[in-house]
Amino acid sequence: MQPAPHIITLELHPEAMAFFNQLRREYYPANRVKAHLTLFYRLPADADRLVTSLEAITARSPFTMQVSGLQPYPNGLAYTVISPELLALHQLLQQEWAPWLIPRDRQPLRPHITIMNNVTAFKAQRIHEKLQADFRPFEVTANGISSWRYRRGPWEPVGEYPFRNEL
Repeated sequence: MQPAPHIITLELHPEAMAFFNQLRREYYPANRVKAHLTLFYRLPADADRLVTSLEAITARSPFTMQVSGLQPYPNGLAYTVISPELLALHQLLQQEWAPWLIPRDRQPLRPHITIMNNVTAFKAQRIHEKLQADFRPFEVTANGISSWRYRRGPWEPVGEYPFRNEL
């Protein structure tokens, strides 16, 4: 059996994670994966430079990002995130990991946090309208990066790489 691929996500401040996880439990209860902002969807399990790269970039400081709106999808809903620093970090990792990237991971990052997916279009629209009525942009803090193994169900944690403020 081939080892499971890596998924790389951005870790948010615990208060932000609690907010997004609560929404996810309420509107996407069948899903067993917690709220997340995916940076890379599929990296090989044996990518030796993966851990070295993650450890090297975590010397940076945590940074603030803007949650700018709600993004409806035909069968889901996500919060959109704006951060020039996040886009620069993603591009740096794309360059570092270029030999291993699948086409989806070679594309520019469109940061978002999905709170609902695989529901009816009616339900997605109804929840979008409900949440949009009270939405005001807000800030969240990026605290680090996590690596996971995808095993066709709940993700298995591999490593956490908190930003250490050493720059």
